[in-house]
Amino acid sequence: MHKLAAIIFSFFAAISSLFGPSGSAAKPQASPSPTQAVAEMASSSAPAIPVSGASIAATSSAIVASSSPALGSEASSTDPLAGLGSDMYSDGILPLGDYRYVTKAPKKGYVYLCNTAQGGGGAQENGPWIGTSTWNIYQKIYVQGATSWPNATVHISVANGTRTIVSNGLPTVGTTGDFPISATDPASAYDRNPNSISAQNYDFNLPANPVFAAAPGCIFGEVGVMTNGVPLLDAFDAEYRDAAAHEIQDSCDGHPHENGVYHYHSLSACIPDATVTNIIGWAFDGFPITGPKIADHRYLTTADLDECHGIKSPIMMGGKLVDTYHYVMTLDFPYSVSCFRGRSYEPRPGANAGSGGTAHSPDGAAQGSATGAPGQNGGPPQAAVNACSNGSNGSMCSFSGPNGTISGICRTPPGQSTLACVPQ
Repeated sequence: MHKLAAIIFSFFAAISSLFGPSGSAAKPQASPSPTQAVAEMASSSAPAIPVSGASIAATSSAIVASSSPALGSEASSTDPLAGLGSDMYSDGILPLGDYRYVTKAPKKGYVYLCNTAQGGGGAQENGPWIGTSTWNIYQKIYVQGATSWPNATVHISVANGTRTIVSNGLPTVGTTGDFPISATDPASAYDRNPNSISAQNYDFNLPANPVFAAAPGCIFGEVGVMTNGVPLLDAFDAEYRDAAAHEIQDSCDGHPHENGVYHYHSLSACIPDATVTNIIGWAFDGFPITGPKIADHRYLTTADLDECHGIKSPIMMGGKLVDTYHYVMTLDFPYSVSCFRGRSYEPRPGANAGSGGTAHSPDGAAQGSATGAPGQNGGPPQAAVNACSNGSNGSMCSFSGPNGTISGICRTPPGQSTLACVPQ
């Protein structure tokens, strides 16, 4: 089965090394299209929360949103997904999402960040699968190895209006690659992830009946947890590049960061039943996360969803279809939750915090960018823009990044109007 979750937009690639993968050549099996991979998972007979070495006491209660009375109601005969979905990424060519973020207000196709303090790290070289504005998932390599974790645990329960998810962060479904990435692994040429995977101690308490906040909220790194116990992070690496495109993950689309936290940035190919009616995770505001598949050759994309990467449609809860708001993991950037529709209980930065070096204040208010970080409205670092202030399109350039001098070519980034030094 080919990776289907690591489909993300990526455009700027600076030299850095925080999550060094455990390199590998191309996927060992023939590469089905991303949609074929989704179809394989959707046809799997595995249960929605297949857990090894874990007890699941998952009860579902109706999700309601005070600002939308229809949320949490039983499904109606009207199909909210009519006319939506496509097979546009069956060729494996995906748009890059580098620096596609905003900090003032949510915007469809962008990640709404609370802060843009650049942390450094990520893949140190662009792979040949990355183009000017797209990347090819079929050409990307993955970290070698397929390690199972018999000690993986996850327990999901609901009581007194709270959904509690207790996990040690190891995947109860799926395997991991060999981390740290070995120097003999071909992936090490692009991403020398030096981190090991270690068990964590998660105890997430989320609202079982989430409601919409007055306005969507920003995010800073972690956005939710999958039903197999693995944390879900936003779409970026530590330098706000498309993590799924630039960083090298394993065959299940995961990798560890410096604290040993194994995590996903995009939809894991190892999570079964990635259909739009099946819950595969929970966002930190309590709303469910589903897969993108509507039917054969019909997959929801970013264009079908709202600014937070969600939609209201029927999903299976408590053994019946419930019409509710939910986030969708898509094949294209930003892949999953890009802002929170409800009040977030996202962990604050710390030992188990997410990627990207992003952070926000306890009240979730957006803060300014750190010196040298990408621009406030989603763009390349100011240093990259300055490097081409006297240059022309196609001219050579260089600028100083968090991990040293970065060389590139002056180009106009997607969505920008000025030249910037694009690392090559």
